[in-house]
Amino acid sequence: MRQVWSHIQPSLLALLFTCALAPVAWGTQANPLVFLHYWSGPLGGGVDEMVQAYNRASPDYKVHASAFDHESFKVSIKAMLASDSPPDIFSYWAGAKVRALVAGNHLAPIDEVWNESKLYDVFPSSIANACTYFGHKYALPVTQHYVGFFYNKKIFDQYHLEPPINWEEFLATCEKLKNAGITPLALGSKERWPAQFWFDYLLLRTAGPEFRHRLMDGKVSYNSPEVAMVFEEWKSLMYADYFNSSPNLMDWTDAASMVHSGSAAMTLMGTWVIGYFQDQLKWKQETDFDFFPFPLMDRSVPATSVGPIDVMVVSRKGRNQEVNAILAFFSDPGPQMEMSSGSGALSPSRAIPPGFYTKLQRRILETIRNTPNWAFNYDLATPPEVADLGLDAFKLFLYNPKEYRQIIIELDKKAEAYFNNSAPN
Repeated sequence: MRQVWSHIQPSLLALLFTCALAPVAWGTQANPLVFLHYWSGPLGGGVDEMVQAYNRASPDYKVHASAFDHESFKVSIKAMLASDSPPDIFSYWAGAKVRALVAGNHLAPIDEVWNESKLYDVFPSSIANACTYFGHKYALPVTQHYVGFFYNKKIFDQYHLEPPINWEEFLATCEKLKNAGITPLALGSKERWPAQFWFDYLLLRTAGPEFRHRLMDGKVSYNSPEVAMVFEEWKSLMYADYFNSSPNLMDWTDAASMVHSGSAAMTLMGTWVIGYFQDQLKWKQETDFDFFPFPLMDRSVPATSVGPIDVMVVSRKGRNQEVNAILAFFSDPGPQMEMSSGSGALSPSRAIPPGFYTKLQRRILETIRNTPNWAFNYDLATPPEVADLGLDAFKLFLYNPKEYRQIIIELDKKAEAYFNNSAPN
């Protein structure tokens, strides 16, 4: 069912896709509703099963799922939304990215789905708030991912290492691994976004969630002692040779494969890596790999968990007469569990019984519930234009850590210019 488009230039891909979508009778067998998403390749688990479950349950209307490569999707969806034939439903990331599409009048509100299906009883208030923009519901949550350290359990067992709780223990663990000839930290930042998790957690663990929130909103400067401290700490990890060489030449799966092979011990990544370890590399949870939260750095700073929430949204210009029934179906426990099983993510729904999850997932869920704060990762927490600036800065820093102060100054100038120009008159 799933078509994966990963080797065509994104703008051409968008043109080919939109040309194929002429106005037709909605959702019939011959012309199914089009659901475009980015769950492809190593991120592809669960979505086909969820769509197939709907198509089996609906004899009259069908959904056709098409998958784009994750990076191509980010570019192509903008061109499609600007056309006259966008996809009817598509996946997206809750937070600043959805907000930007709503502000651009690209999405249709789905308050009716939330009200008629009583989704306020299904999803926690924090999740419901993440689906609300300008007073209306625009998104249906599908997965909730958590970012933490995923590590090679056999290496930790071999060297009698316990998951570190605080920063001193973390540094000692890294040093012991390095002395044993094992790269402590694997990072693949070729596509930029994996590096953001390091910035996020170093900032949240030192400056706290309130400062970080103000930074994301342009209320405080990147050229501040708090941000400088983040880059200084990050630089010290690099200069200690705790990271693999040339992280910008590797992607996240390369980093995960280093952990799998034993050439590296751990990687800071989202729970989608569970599906990659389990389905692609045939590793077993809690036997071959395990996880631990990002260690505490300052006990006076309240802890925060980081991660994205994947949602489904409806194109304003799509064929959406019957979309409500499809979204309501995807909010049910069965489809939510299908997606969770395949992706490694937690379901945002509280209707899912804890016994459904694996022991590893239950421990992650417990970690989230016991952490007082939740934050979207960097590129979902600040406007997309600023996120691009930041992701470029992180990648540049990884090439040349000693120049971080100049990198911060340039980032601050560009971010300030954006926020000043976008401020209401």
